[in-house]
Formats: sequence, structure tokens, C-alpha cells
Amino acid sequence: MKQSFIYSSLSGNSGKMKTNNNGKPELSVSGKLLLILASLLVMSAFITTPVLAGTKYMTGSPELSVSIDGNNEFTPGTTVPLTILVQNSGLNQIKFVQSGIVDSDDVPNTAKMVTVTLLPGESPILVKSDPQMAGDITGSEVKPVCFEIRIPEEANAGTYALPVVLDYTYLGNSEQEGTDSIVYRYVSKKLEMELPFIIKSAINLNVTDVQAENINSGGSGFITLTLKNTGTDSGKNAIANISRIGNSPLIPVSNSVFIGEFAPGSEKTLKYKVSVAKDAEPQDYPLGISVTYENADGETITTTPQKVGVFVGADVEFTITSEKPQMNPGKKNFIEVTYRNDGSVPVYGAEVRISAVDPFTSADDLSYLGDIQPGESAVARFGLSVDETADTKIYGLDSEIKYRDALNDSHVSDTIKVPIDVVPKEGLAALLSSPVFVGLLIVIILGGGYYLYEHRRKNSKQ
Repeated sequence: MKQSFIYSSLSGNSGKMKTNNNGKPELSVSGKLLLILASLLVMSAFITTPVLAGTKYMTGSPELSVSIDGNNEFTPGTTVPLTILVQNSGLNQIKFVQSGIVDSDDVPNTAKMVTVTLLPGESPILVKSDPQMAGDITGSEVKPVCFEIRIPEEANAGTYALPVVLDYTYLGNSEQEGTDSIVYRYVSKKLEMELPFIIKSAINLNVTDVQAENINSGGSGFITLTLKNTGTDSGKNAIANISRIGNSPLIPVSNSVFIGEFAPGSEKTLKYKVSVAKDAEPQDYPLGISVTYENADGETITTTPQKVGVFVGADVEFTITSEKPQMNPGKKNFIEVTYRNDGSVPVYGAEVRISAVDPFTSADDLSYLGDIQPGESAVARFGLSVDETADTKIYGLDSEIKYRDALNDSHVSDTIKVPIDVVPKEGLAALLSSPVFVGLLIVIILGGGYYLYEHRRKNSKQ
């Protein structure tokens, strides 16, 4: 039988070996611990300590492209936001991983500090926005950039190419120096592309003539507009609409006129009824006009509202041109008052009413004036009575003129003061109105009567 020996240094007994019940050698507790520790040391010798690895991209660059977000068809006469999508489809094709490499902050296929510039090129559009910053665009990323553009009314229909310029930089290569630093080398690039841009055929509305009829403050009248289609499209089922602009005193009464077919180069003359606010001053005021129609594609389109100026005349005003009538206390007289139309439009069926107040009374306070053209005059006749006790001075009685305008609408003028001069009586009338004179006259008459009576009585006795 082969026998195993264990040194005393492991067994813990000098020169002696401990055996178990079967007579075989047995390790002590301390010996077992030392054996485990030795085994771990042997195993660690076969384990390799891992080393950190870095990444380096050998090839790759940005691949940028542009497109319009949504529909690329636009209507003349509009100002719209144009959103351009910038897409980076660049790939990093070779990736190298190795220990001792320091990771780079940038990767080659990232477009950095991208600036997008939109140009009109040979198209008629107006670009109202400056170049836009898009920032960094990583691989497989899409970034929107928005521009504001204006398509003029006179723009011809067709397909145009809008130049788009992309300015950016990207990581060309990087060189590691030592174990803790990297030198980056960036490349600047300018990329020019074109965007397909379609201007749809449309009506181009042009107002060639404006005529105002009886348009004055506080009244109603007609506005006649001549419209011309200077565009390239023919509008079907066209409707011309006028509209109030802001706080303009011009308020449409009938605001829509059906045109029907509105062919290129054709003119349409349309008539609208409008009312004017009472506080309007004599000057030009804006009025909006637009046309809603169906284009060749069956779409319903409304043109951009055009603004036209309409002159508003002064409110109808009447002035008294006759001299002040005179009246005596206690008398009834017919007075005549001349009214002149100082407005800019004629009035029809005018009649004037005077308001008699104390000390005046009237049984004939209404007078018919008839039709009065601007600058013409008409005479009114009133019957007035003055109280006997009225003070002698100038009074002012209110009068108002009711009339109809050219559209047969009824109006009432502002209050017009009628001056009346109440003067003392003159001559015999003045004497008869004096109590002293009347008393003296009665005394004289009675005295004369008594004298005649006595004289006849004496003659009859003789």
C-alpha cells in the first residue's frame, strides 16, 4: 500500500501525523486553510487581468439631403411658412476597437453646426427669412427648418427649383497622441441642392375702377367696382365679396355678387350697397374685395383681399340763410325761413318742423321743402303767436328737417336753431299797448262824451 506523508508544518504536529479512524492521514483545520489559500494563488496565476478598449472609426462622413415637409404646391398671393426637412443618411462603415485607444467626442458621420440658406433662384417667390441654424445632425436624424415665403399675386404658374445651401463641418480624422490626448481635424463643406416648388394656376385679382354714388356720413349709397382677372387661371362659380376693414365706417349692406365664369383677361363691373357710420369724417376709407372660385383642380380658393379707397362725403347739413324774422308781443305772424343744403348729396321730399316753446305757440309748425340739390335752398313758412307778456329779445326755436336719400332711406337732420327777434310794438300799436295811454284815452273819451252830453242838454233847454 502506498502511503501519503504530510509535513509537520502542514499538520501542525512536529514529527507526528494525525490519522482518522481508518488509519488514514488527516489534515488539521489550519492545514486545510493553508491548502485553500495555496489553491487560490495557483488559480489566479492563470487568470488574465482585462484591459480597457477604445473605439476608432476609420471611415464615414455626413450625407445630407433636403425635402419639403408636406405639399409642395402653393397659391399666388399668399404668405406661408415653408418647412424644409434636412436628413443625414451618412454611415460609419468601419469601426475599430482596441485597447489603449482613447474614445473620440465626435463621429465622422455627424454634420456639425449646420446652416440652411433658402434662395429664390429663378422663381418669383420672396424669401422673408434669414439663413437658419439647424445645429448638429447625427446619422439617421431628420431636422426641420422653417422659412417664411411670399408668393406674389402676379406669379406665373409652373414648377420651379429653389436653391438650398447647406454649410456645415464634420470630423475628417482624429490622431491620438500618447495615451491621453487626441488631435481632431474637421472639414468645412458647402453643399448646394434644389427643391422642386410648384406654383398653382390662380386668379390674379386687380381692381381697375372704383365709383361711389351718394356715399356720405350717416347715409347709404352704392359702390361700383370693376374687377379684372390678370392671372392665368379661369375661375368657375366665382363670387366677389366686399368686406369691412377694421373700424372703417363703410359697412356693406349687400356684400356678395355672383360672377360665374371669370376668365383670364376678363373684366366684371359689380355694384354693392353700403351704409356709412354717422361719425365718419369727409375722407377716403378702406374697403376689402376678394373673389372665391373653383380652380381647374376643383379646389375652392379665395384670393387675397384687395384694399380700395372710397371717398365718404360730409353728412347732410342745412344752414339758415334768411334774416331773423321779427315779431311783436301779443301778435300772430307768418314767418319765412330759408334753408340751404350744404351737404354733398341731394335730399328728397324734405319737410321741416319747428318746435314752439313758451312764449311762442303754433298751429302751423310743419312746412314742406321738397327736393333740394347740394347748394340749393328752399323756403319754409310757419304760423307763430307770441304771448303778450313776452320779453323783447332774440329767441331760438328748434327745427328739424326730415328727408329721404337716393336709396329712399329716411333721415332726420341735426337740430337747426331758428332765431326770432321779438321787438316792441311801434306807432299806434305801441300806444294802444300802453296802459297809461289807454287810461288817458278812456278819460279823454269819457270827458268828451260828458262835454257833448252837457252841451246838448243846455241847447235843448233853450
